Amino acid sequence: HIVSDGWSLGVFVEELTALYPAFVEGRPSPLPPLPLQYADFAHWQREWFQGEVLEQQLAYWKQQIEGLPPVLELPTDHPRPAVQSFRGARHPVTVSAEVTEGLHALSHGAGVTLFMTLLAAFQVLLYRYTGHTKFAVGSPIANRNRADIEKMIGFFVNTLVLRADLSGNPTFQVLLARTKEAALGAYAHQDLPFERLVDELQPVRDMSHSPLFQVMFALQNAPMDELMLPGLELQPMVMEAGTAKFDLTLDMREHGSGTLEGSLEYNTDLFERATAARLVDHFEALLEGIVSTPDRRIADLPLLTDAERHQLLIDWNVSEAVVPPDKCLHQLFEAQVAKTPEATAVSFEDQNLTYAELNARANQMAHYLQTLGVGPDVLVGICVNRSLEMIVGLLGILKAGGAYVPLDPSYPKERLAFMLQDSGAQVLLTQVALLEALPASDIKILCLDRDWKMVAIQSKKNPINHPQPEHLAYVIYTSGSTGRPKGTLITHGNVSRLLSATQVCFHFNEDDVWTLFHSYAFDFSVWEIWGPFLYGGRLIVVPYWITRSPGAFYELLYREGVTVLNQTPSAFFQLAQVEQEQPDKIRPLALRCVIFGGEALVIDSLRPWFERHGDHRPQLINMYGITETTVHVTYFPLTLKSAGTVDARHAMRGSPVGRPIPDLQVYLLDPYLNPVPTGVSGELHIGGAGLARGYLNRPDLTAERFIPNLFSTTPGERLYKTGDLARYLPDGNIEYLGRIDHQVKIRGFRIELGEIESVLAQHPAVRDAVVLAQEDSPNDKRLVAYVVADSDVTLSTSMLRNSLMETLPDYMVPSAFVFIETLPLTPNGKVDRKGLPEPDGSRPELENTYVSPRTSIEKLLADIWSQVLGIKQVGIHDNFFDVGGNSLLSVKVYSKIQEKVGDEVSIVDLFQYPTICALSKHVMQKGSQDLSFQGSRDRSKIRSSRSATMKQKSEVRKGHRSANKQTA
Repeated sequence: HIVSDGWSLGVFVEELTALYPAFVEGRPSPLPPLPLQYADFAHWQREWFQGEVLEQQLAYWKQQIEGLPPVLELPTDHPRPAVQSFRGARHPVTVSAEVTEGLHALSHGAGVTLFMTLLAAFQVLLYRYTGHTKFAVGSPIANRNRADIEKMIGFFVNTLVLRADLSGNPTFQVLLARTKEAALGAYAHQDLPFERLVDELQPVRDMSHSPLFQVMFALQNAPMDELMLPGLELQPMVMEAGTAKFDLTLDMREHGSGTLEGSLEYNTDLFERATAARLVDHFEALLEGIVSTPDRRIADLPLLTDAERHQLLIDWNVSEAVVPPDKCLHQLFEAQVAKTPEATAVSFEDQNLTYAELNARANQMAHYLQTLGVGPDVLVGICVNRSLEMIVGLLGILKAGGAYVPLDPSYPKERLAFMLQDSGAQVLLTQVALLEALPASDIKILCLDRDWKMVAIQSKKNPINHPQPEHLAYVIYTSGSTGRPKGTLITHGNVSRLLSATQVCFHFNEDDVWTLFHSYAFDFSVWEIWGPFLYGGRLIVVPYWITRSPGAFYELLYREGVTVLNQTPSAFFQLAQVEQEQPDKIRPLALRCVIFGGEALVIDSLRPWFERHGDHRPQLINMYGITETTVHVTYFPLTLKSAGTVDARHAMRGSPVGRPIPDLQVYLLDPYLNPVPTGVSGELHIGGAGLARGYLNRPDLTAERFIPNLFSTTPGERLYKTGDLARYLPDGNIEYLGRIDHQVKIRGFRIELGEIESVLAQHPAVRDAVVLAQEDSPNDKRLVAYVVADSDVTLSTSMLRNSLMETLPDYMVPSAFVFIETLPLTPNGKVDRKGLPEPDGSRPELENTYVSPRTSIEKLLADIWSQVLGIKQVGIHDNFFDVGGNSLLSVKVYSKIQEKVGDEVSIVDLFQYPTICALSKHVMQKGSQDLSFQGSRDRSKIRSSRSATMKQKSEVRKGHRSANKQTA
C-alpha cells in the first residue's frame, strides 16, 4: 500500500499481459500513454480537498462516528495485549453456489448490492457475538470515481468507517435498508482520507487496538483478468503472511464457479484457530438462514450448527438419574439419629450435643411451637447469636412443620422490621440480650435462654406433623434492586435433593467434620448445616470472633480435625495467607475438600496454595450458586494443571465454575432466549429440581424471573433468569463473568447496588448518587459511592455513613465516598460509570479535624490504616469505620498490627477502640514499649494459653452487640 492497491494489481496484470508478448517479439509497447500521473492526482487532491469541501466531509464523518463504542469487545480466547502485535492467520470461507445465488436474488429484490447484503450479514454476526447494537466496521473502497484514473497504478484506495445500527431487533430486510443508507452516505463522502479523519477526530490512542474500528469487511470486485503469457505455465501462489491488520477481517470474492470464497483473517494474540473456524461456521449458517427467511428478526436468525446446538443443549446438560429423598429434612435427620444416636452432632466452644441430645431438645422446641400454631408453611423468625441454641431453634422449627426466616442480629432495626413484617412470621425465636436491638412488633417472642423452662417440660419424642417435601423449609431474604429485600421460598425437597445429587461428587460420611462459618442468613449456611446432619458428620459452630481472626480459625480447623470447609474466596485467601506468612508454625490440617461459593474466584490466586499442598489433598472445588436455585448449581474440581490449562488457553475474564450438578440444567441465552455459541457470553438460566417456589409476596417478580422452560417437553417446567453472565469454554466448562445489571457479590453477600443508591437518594442533602464495586486486588472488592450534594448543604462522609447504617447492614455501606459536582453521562444520556473518577486516596470529609500522629505507636497505626484503607492521611481521632473500614478490613489491620505489637491487641480491641488515639492508649496500658526501640516482633501468633483464649471469648460475648454496631 505504499505505492499500490488491489485495483492496481488488475491493471498490472492487464499491462503485463500486453507488454510481455510485445517484448518477446521485439515490438514496441502497445500501451497508450497515460493522460495523468499519480503525482498529478495527488497534487489535485491536495488543492481540492480543503475549505468548504473538507468541512462538509469532516462534519459527515463526525456525525457518523458520534456515540459509537471506541472498541468492539469481541469474545476473545486471550486477553488483549497492551501493544498490538499484528500477528495473524487466516481461515477459509466458502459459500455454496446455491446460497450465493440466493444472496444475489435477495440483493436484487431489495435494490442493494451484494456487498451491502454481505456487510449486513456480517454485522448481524458481530451483534450476536457482542450484544452491541451500534458499532463501526471498516471497509476498503477503490476510490477511483474518475474515468481518467481507472487505468493508473497507485494507491487510491481509502478506508471507510461504516456505521452499523441494529437497534430494535429489526428484520434482516429492514437492516438491509439501513445498511444501504449508511453505505451510500459513506460513498458520497469517500474522498476524505482515513488518516486525515483520525487526525481530525483525535481519538484516545491506545496501542492495544486500532482507532475507530477493529473489524473490517471487504468484497473484492476489482477487475482482474487471468494472467496468460506465451510459452509459460502460470498459477497463483497463495502466501501466508502471518499477519493481521485488525482483530478480524472478513475478505470475500466471487469465484468463477458461482460460489463466494474468501478468508477470515484473525489476530492470533486474541483468537485460537478453533474459534475462528467456529465463527466462519456461524457466518455460513447465518447466510443460509438469511436466504431462506429474510423477514425474520436478526436475533432469531439461525446461528448455531445442528451439531453445536445439540452439544450446548443436550450433551453438556446430561442429567443423571437422581432419585430425590421423599422425606423432609428433619425426617432425614431423625433417620440419622436412629443410626448414630451417641455420635456428636454439633459443637460450640466447650459445648457438645450428640445426635440423640440434639434431637430431644429440638423435639421439645417443636412441641412448644406447635402449641403456638406453627405448622406446614408457617413462617417462624429466628434472631439469635451463634450458639447451640441457634441449631436447636432451626431444627425445632422444621420439626414443628414450619419454615424458618433467619434474621442476622447485626442487621439494622429498620431492615429487621421490614423482614418481619413482609414475612408475616407468627413467632420469633431470640435471646434476651438481643431484645433491645429488635423492632417493636406484636409478634409472639420466645427467648431461647429466658423461656427455655417452658420448652423443657415438652415431650422429647419426635412430634407428629404432616409436612411434605414440597412444603417450605426456609425463607432467606436477599438484596433487592428496588431498595426492598425479597424473600426466596425454598422447600425441603429443594435442599434434600441438593445433598443427594452432590453426594456422587463429595461422598460425605460420618467421619466428616464441618464448620458453620457463615451467617445463617446467607444461604451457604444451608449447605454447611444440613451437609453433616444428613450424613452423620459433626458440625462446628464457629464463634463470631474466630470468623474474623484467620489465625484463630486456622487453629480451630486443626484442633477440631475439620475435613469439609466451605468458604467464600475472600475468607479463604485470608486463611491461606496465615499459612504463607508462618510456614514454620503451621500444623497440617485434616481437610479433604474445600468448597468455594458465594462470589467469583480468581483461580490464579490459588497457585501458592497448590505449590504448598499439591493438587488432591485437600481437593479444592469451585461451585456457582444462587439463593433462588438452592445454594449450588455447578461443580468444578480445581488442580494446578487444570487452572494452568484454563489460564493458558483462555482470557480468564471470569471464574470457571464447571458443569451443572446432576439434577440441574444450565442454559446460556441471549436477551431473546436463544442459546449463544461457545465462547460468547449469555445470561445464565437454570432449570431442574433446585428452583425455588418463587418470591414471597412478589408474584410479579416471580413471574418475571421464573419463566417457562422452552427447552423442556415437561409441562410446567421453569427456568430461573439469574441475571449473571457466563460463557461456555471449548471443553464444556462454564466461565462465570459477572452480573448483567449492577448486582455484585462482596464477601459472599449478594448486593444490589441499586438498593444502596435508592437509600442514598432518600437523604435530603443528596441530589444524585451512584455506587460501584471496585476491585482493589484479586478477590477483594469494595463499595464506592459517588454523591452529588445539594449546593447549599454541607455534606460529610460521616453524615452519609451514619444515615446508611440506620437502614443497611454493614456490608452494604460503602467504604469510600466521592463527592462530585455532576455525574458523567454517555451520549445516550445514561450515567457513564466508566467515566467516574477513581477515589484519590485523600482523607474523607469528617466532622472532626485532622490531627497528625504524635508518638511512634500512633504513627505506626496510622501507617497501617493508610496502607489497608488506601488513603493518604489518617488522623488520630478518625474512626476506623468512618474512613472506609469494615469487618473484613479490620482483620487485615489486626494481622499487620500483630506483626509489630504481638498479642497486646485483639480483634475485639479494634471495635472497642476504633480510633488511633484510643487504640494506642490501650496498647500502652497493656505494657507496650516505644516501638522505635522495640523493633518488629513475631508475626501474628495463635494463642496457646487456654485461659487467655477464654478471656478473649468472654470479652467478645460481653461486647458483641456494641462491636456489631461499631462494625455497621
